Amino acid sequence: MSDRDIKSAVKEKYGQIAKTSSSCCGPTCGCGSDGTIAASITLNDLYQNADTEIRENADLGLGCGTPTQFAGLAPGMTVLDLGSGAGIDVFLSAREVGPKGKVIGVDMTEEMVARARANQMKLGSTNTEFRLGEIESLPVESDSIDRVISNCVINLVPDKRRAFGEIFRVLRRGGSFSVSDIVSIGDIPDSLRKDMEEWAGSVSGALAREEYLRIIREAGFKDVSVVSERSFSQEPGIPFALESVTVRGTK
Repeated sequence: MSDRDIKSAVKEKYGQIAKTSSSCCGPTCGCGSDGTIAASITLNDLYQNADTEIRENADLGLGCGTPTQFAGLAPGMTVLDLGSGAGIDVFLSAREVGPKGKVIGVDMTEEMVARARANQMKLGSTNTEFRLGEIESLPVESDSIDRVISNCVINLVPDKRRAFGEIFRVLRRGGSFSVSDIVSIGDIPDSLRKDMEEWAGSVSGALAREEYLRIIREAGFKDVSVVSERSFSQEPGIPFALESVTVRGTK
């Protein structure tokens, strides 16, 4: 199984979601198809306090946290959202940074970028921008971003070291990230790592919690901490559990 195979499976899955409006990770259906471990993961309505118009247009139920809540956003900041999907976290951040700020969303799925741009027009959001690109090779200038956010996306990326290296590259000195993601408690079997449906459902690509945090520190970040966490019920016969964590770190 190659990185290309993984990315192809993820793009196909999320491209279909973008076109059909159906979520693989919502509060009623979980993160995958029936019969997968991912399907057993259910999330609360994470954006229940968000603006109704933004929710109705841009929330596909794909998140596993609320990274904007912990990002320390302020007027005038430049924010980057990795794996921005239909734009929910971009539009929420845009309200916080105001007209003098800017929020850039990057997604590798053409259909998601198209949907986000349509939402941008519908919402009249003038301080947002959506770019097609991959997290391991961001179409963003170095030292140009104040805050990086991401919601349940880095677990989908094959090379997480390179992903956090890119986050470090684009952040200005003193800038920080707030990332919500899925990690594992216990080892995920190699056989499951090869399951493309579980990869696309945010299961097979999840790293062990301590390995995830170690990669972040080795990328050069300081003050790395878990600011929010939630455990999912462990399935019978499965030798690992899954956790949603929101992590912060500073360049």
